[in-house]
Amino acid sequence: MYNWFECKVAYEKTMENGTQKKVTEPYLVDALSFTEAEARIIEELKPYIAGEFTIADIKRAKLAELFFNENGDRYYKAKVYFITLDEKSGMEKKTAVQMLAQASDIKDALEVVEKGMVGTMADYSIASLTETALMDVFPYSTDDKGKIEYTKEE
Repeated sequence: MYNWFECKVAYEKTMENGTQKKVTEPYLVDALSFTEAEARIIEELKPYIAGEFTIADIKRAKLAELFFNENGDRYYKAKVYFITLDEKSGMEKKTAVQMLAQASDIKDALEVVEKGMVGTMADYSIASLTETALMDVFPYSTDDKGKIEYTKEE
């Protein structure tokens, strides 16, 4: 289970024409708490940002699923409705969830979401797809030093 946090990072960015501009860019990080999210985003961005930067904002991102695509350079938020049938009333019930798809354009994002939903037993419909301002996503990963091996005992 992922706990996603959207972290907004403010820093001085060197533009293509050589001028300095103050920018605030959002990133998504997987962490257990707000404190860990701040520590992780600082650690992840240290090699890429020259000079000082500050964490302007951190908020929880309620995402049911995240679909990665190595060919994508942008992130699209998908609003997906899961459709269930209420046994008592016989009415259709829609439950909305947010998903994130990495893609190169909106058409590709739709394909990525549909490919990710293959095998889903529930009925669903994709209500909307919108491009986000997210610069990058950092899922939690363990290195060899912190790796825990789980073995199945018989």
